[in-house]
Amino acid sequence: MNGMELDQHYMSLAIEEAKKAGAKGEVPIGAVIVHDGNVIARAHNLRETSRNAVTHAELMAIQQACETLDNWRLEDTILYVTLEPCPMCAGAILQSRIPRVVYGARDAKAGCVDSLYRLLNDERFNHQCEVKENVLADECGGLLTQFFRDLREKKKKRKLL
Repeated sequence: MNGMELDQHYMSLAIEEAKKAGAKGEVPIGAVIVHDGNVIARAHNLRETSRNAVTHAELMAIQQACETLDNWRLEDTILYVTLEPCPMCAGAILQSRIPRVVYGARDAKAGCVDSLYRLLNDERFNHQCEVKENVLADECGGLLTQFFRDLREKKKKRKLL
């Protein structure tokens, strides 16, 4: 597989994780971390289930990867995530020294990789990341669009009752 095919393959695994989140009523965001061609962490959003604001897919995947590698430095890894990371997740990415981040859809309201800020490429930090965006973006964004459409429809139906 070439680089684009590999990125699409691993993003499809992140999409599988996002679908798991959606099935639980969570915002459908998924993440995987790859090290030497092997998936070492998989996670999806669990904020509603856990009632914990920091259980974003990226943070949980980073935690798993650190445990797997027995190191807080994830220097030889790639993070694949279906939605552009928020400021909290971007900070964790920088702190864990992940060198490459690949994401699907942009997040105009909270994205801190390209949309609102460019935290992963800010030279004022002691670590920067290579970033690739828009990998399977339509599929990633479609999951979110459908989730929020369904949520609005459910709220509308409750008001009618």
